[in-house]
Amino acid sequence: MAQEHIIKSYDEELQRLDNALTQMGGIAESQLGSAIEAVIKRDSDVATEVIEGDVRVDNLEREIESQVMRLLALRQPMARDLRQSIAALKIASDLERICDYAANVAKRSIALNQAPPVRPVFALPRMARLAQALIKDVLDAYIARDADKALIVWARDEELDEMYSGLFRELLTYMMEDARNITASTHLLFMAKNIERIGDHATNIAETVYFLVHGSPLNQARPKGDRSSLAFIRPEDGRDRAPAEDEAS
Repeated sequence: MAQEHIIKSYDEELQRLDNALTQMGGIAESQLGSAIEAVIKRDSDVATEVIEGDVRVDNLEREIESQVMRLLALRQPMARDLRQSIAALKIASDLERICDYAANVAKRSIALNQAPPVRPVFALPRMARLAQALIKDVLDAYIARDADKALIVWARDEELDEMYSGLFRELLTYMMEDARNITASTHLLFMAKNIERIGDHATNIAETVYFLVHGSPLNQARPKGDRSSLAFIRPEDGRDRAPAEDEAS
């Protein structure tokens, strides 16, 4: 009877860990959605709420760290239970960074609201919707312990990278068309980069889920579609071109 009670208590602790991560992931999705809403509607009040809400995620991360430390100290988990404890720490860290990036987008939106609206701003919501979907799907994969679903998220990050590269080129061209666009476009570039980094952290979580399920790391090269570092805009016509062989090496 005592053994059954110990096992039940242990299972409940592991479930609380999952619940805390799920709550943290829901906040991450919501924070990103609200940050983009602030950009679209030019609503500084919503942006401020996102920035102030970041503290909730920090508190949850500390709570998860405390739960894991307690599990390691008192339960001495082994095999998959040990992997779950380690995975929880890593996923909580990634979710905390995701919320930091969402807060950064919100901060930039407040600055952007001081300038006239710019055309490329409407490309951000598409990137953000994909990033939100990646967060949701990878957390679903974690809860279901579904490595195949996690791999789908892992592969889709390339799509987000490609969106970022396209917006990067568009914004460079937009800045060259009129120097008055530079300030607003620079803020948009940082916002887009923050969303691209959110995708990278969702990919980190996908790799953690794979490790949790299989007990071994994912030994595939991470797909990357971000070619912004290779973009080159010709001042004379504003068009971008691929770098020559010697330039890329």
